[in-house]
Amino acid sequence: MRLHALELTGFGPFRETQRVDFDAFGDDGVFLISGRTGAGKSSILDGVSFALYGSVPRYDGGEKRLRSDHSALPDPTEVRLEFTIGDARWRVTRAPEYDRPAKRGGGLTTEPARAVLEERVDGVWVGRAAKPRDVGVALGEMLGLGAQQFQQVILLAQNKFSRFLLAPGDERQALLRTLFGTRRFEQYRDDLEQRRRDAQKMLDGAAAQARTLLELAERMVAEQRDESGLDPDGEGAGAGAGAGADAAGGATGAAAGDLAARREALLVAVDRADYRIEQAAAELARADAAHRAAADAHAALVERDKQGRERAAVRERLAALEERAPERARDRERLDRARAAEALRAPVDAVERAETRLRKADAAVAAALAAWTDAGGEASLDIVARIAELTAEIARAEDAAALERAQPSLCARRDDAAAAVAAADAALAELDAQLALVPAQAHEIDDQTAVARAGAARQGDLRARRDDLAEALEAAREAAVLAERSVAAEQQHHAASAAAAAAAVAVTDLLQRRLAGHAGELAAALVDGQPCAVCGATAHPAPALAGADPVTDDDLLSAERARDAAGAAATDAAEQARAARERVSAARARAGGRDAAEVAEALAAVQTELDAADAAARVLDDLTRRRAELDDLVAVAQAERAALVERRAADRDEHAALAADAARAETVIAAARGDHPSVAARLTDADAERGRAQRFADARATHDECERAADAARADCAARLAESDLASIDAVRTALLPAAEIAALDARLARDAADLTATRARLLDLELAATGDDVTAEGLADSERHLAEADTARTAAIAARRGAELAAEALRDLSQRVDEAAAEVEGVADRASAVTRLADTVAGRAPNTLKMDLETFVLAAELEEIVAAANVRLSEMSSGRYTLHHSDARAARGRASGLGIEVLDAHTGRLRSPQSLSGGETFLASLALALGLGEVVTSRAGGIRLDTLFVDEGFGSLDPETLELAMRTLDELRAGGRTVGVISHVEAMKEQLPAQLIVEATPQGPSIIRQDVSAGVRRV
Repeated sequence: MRLHALELTGFGPFRETQRVDFDAFGDDGVFLISGRTGAGKSSILDGVSFALYGSVPRYDGGEKRLRSDHSALPDPTEVRLEFTIGDARWRVTRAPEYDRPAKRGGGLTTEPARAVLEERVDGVWVGRAAKPRDVGVALGEMLGLGAQQFQQVILLAQNKFSRFLLAPGDERQALLRTLFGTRRFEQYRDDLEQRRRDAQKMLDGAAAQARTLLELAERMVAEQRDESGLDPDGEGAGAGAGAGADAAGGATGAAAGDLAARREALLVAVDRADYRIEQAAAELARADAAHRAAADAHAALVERDKQGRERAAVRERLAALEERAPERARDRERLDRARAAEALRAPVDAVERAETRLRKADAAVAAALAAWTDAGGEASLDIVARIAELTAEIARAEDAAALERAQPSLCARRDDAAAAVAAADAALAELDAQLALVPAQAHEIDDQTAVARAGAARQGDLRARRDDLAEALEAAREAAVLAERSVAAEQQHHAASAAAAAAAVAVTDLLQRRLAGHAGELAAALVDGQPCAVCGATAHPAPALAGADPVTDDDLLSAERARDAAGAAATDAAEQARAARERVSAARARAGGRDAAEVAEALAAVQTELDAADAAARVLDDLTRRRAELDDLVAVAQAERAALVERRAADRDEHAALAADAARAETVIAAARGDHPSVAARLTDADAERGRAQRFADARATHDECERAADAARADCAARLAESDLASIDAVRTALLPAAEIAALDARLARDAADLTATRARLLDLELAATGDDVTAEGLADSERHLAEADTARTAAIAARRGAELAAEALRDLSQRVDEAAAEVEGVADRASAVTRLADTVAGRAPNTLKMDLETFVLAAELEEIVAAANVRLSEMSSGRYTLHHSDARAARGRASGLGIEVLDAHTGRLRSPQSLSGGETFLASLALALGLGEVVTSRAGGIRLDTLFVDEGFGSLDPETLELAMRTLDELRAGGRTVGVISHVEAMKEQLPAQLIVEATPQGPSIIRQDVSAGVRRV
């Protein structure tokens, strides 16, 4: 990074813009920033830091007085810095927040902080960021260094050289942590510590789970022992209790807390639970055999009882079925006749349908004949030939009828076309008359527009003059008010000054009177024979007389307080009077030196002219609108005329065509109409006659067909009746039954037959299977009771075996879970031990013998590099006497270890504390350490090249020879094109560094910067 130029405006001690051209020192390499104390040398470094980071190292934690106290309220405050990073040239401009006069209404307003970052592209500055936050983010990414890092490696500010060298370990750790960003290692330590705590929690949880499972198993063994009263071997309850106590671990025995012994006892309990299962299984086998025997005997008895009751019921049902035999015979006969009649249903229905259709056909023929003859038709006429004749006549008349229906519309269209042609002619005449009036109207509007445009042309200038005069009038009125206040302030200032002078005179008078009366006060205290406090004599021949009005200490103190108060009041009054004068001057300057009446008169005149110009502008707008409307109307009228001409031609063509079509249609219609009033009437009569003829012909054809169908149906029905047992159609109708009734009757007969057959067969089977006597109710009850007792015993045996199995299964499951939990405890314990050792080592606890945590270890490595880089320069500056050494010794009182710095004195060969160095030696060691720190931090920041470096003060503590060595070291820094700026009061450096920036305080107060660039080379 190389700095090119710096501009300071209203910043620090600089009121006017001061420019520093760093490129001008490129040939010299090292330049001196000199000036009297307080002139503002360090403010140049403050400007660089503020431009890049918006902060100043000298004001960290305090009031940031960046704006110059010499700046007037309207004066700006701004810092601009040009620099290069890599191949890109940048310019950053910053301004702090400060108060400035409000643009309206008087008073002050806050000017917000601002920042702009620009890049030079092809000779033009192009904006890249325009807000303080955005500029800070962009610069942070480009620079790669924070503000504190930048101040440690580039701006080596005064009074901060020795901070890093003499700092204790914890303070040095905080600084290195910020510079190298090693907080992640602290996070690593915290993460490992959390993992250690989590591992310990997991270990405690696993152990607690194992103990809980073991206790649960032991309680289960004890409960089983209490429920049984005997152990699995058949011993007494006392022996079982002893075994249970052993299984539970015996809290009072020598093996209390021994998990291995308790787990072994649990395995013994599992074996005993398996033995209980075997006993329960044997008992269940015995109970199950007894239950099967009782169940078989009872089932045989129940079956005998069931057969006896069923035989009686089957005998009763067979008797009932045989009693219904006559009823079944009647139903069978009725079903047979219904089925025979059902076979003749279709022929009978066909005869009835054919006769019904024939009767309807006879009626239709008679009606059609009557309609034909009533209309004048002859009964003997060939009706088919007449229908064909009428069809041909209707076909010929339909085309003429269509022309007749369209004739009114055709005539109306012809007449409309004629009217449209006439209307178009009239509209064209009217439109041509209106267009003839347009030129005169347009000429009149154009003349009025020219006059209005000339009047409105002054509107902008007059409005600007009106606004300026309005502001001047406000300022003039304000100046008048402020002038009165200024006179009052001056009077108060005069009165306060007079009061302060009088109070000072009063104090002087009291002092003179006090001195004059001092002798009298001493004489009043003299006693004969005692020595005088002034001369020591014991004789007092002529003591001085005391004053008539002596001055006491209280009088003098009161007068001095009054003088101080009057002086403070006079100072305040002077400041108020000065501020009032400045406000009056500012207001009169804004008013242009004119009074309010003069400005008001000029404002009224300008306002009158502006009103006239505004009126002319409104007229001009109206005329412009009217002319545009007129042009639009002309364009519309011309387009409308062209459309009318085109439409009139089309209407003429359409009228001629429609007139010809109407004439042709009239000729065709007259020929087709004949003697009828219209073609439609003739067509209606012909269509009605053809309809009557067609209905007569259709009725005769239908009658003939119905007659043939009736004869065929009668013949078929007679043949089928002759073949059946039914004599007539009426007999068939009587025998017919609904289909549902036939199905029900057939199903009932089939069901009764099947029931009768099945009942006889079942009774035969039961009679053959009968053995011995029937079962009594008492025998059956005894069998049921014996079976229930066997079932109860079997159920109890099943429950006992299931209970033993569940208990054994639960014990085996708990035993397995206890083993798994124990294995988990061992695995978790191994992992927890490894994590704990690693966390303790990273945190600096045992087994870490250096008591150095991970972050400090990393920072110690960085510090070793810094010390190595610093020794390259310190060895030369101290003529090989001093070298710095990194110390990893443990610090006392819990301070950070591993970050110590010691100094090796080659004269004594012993290490000593940096605090033992003299002022000059401390400066050299601090400078070397700061330069080494800068190199290491720069390399960590991505290898940013630092082409500009500043060193602020400290050279005054060096003797000439050492100063020469330090200058030689700085001279080496400029190798490769680096530029080094040195701030110092040392005269020898002014001689050795001809290239200088001189900061001078002017008699008026603000400072200025003079740049003296030497053409030669510095003397070394």
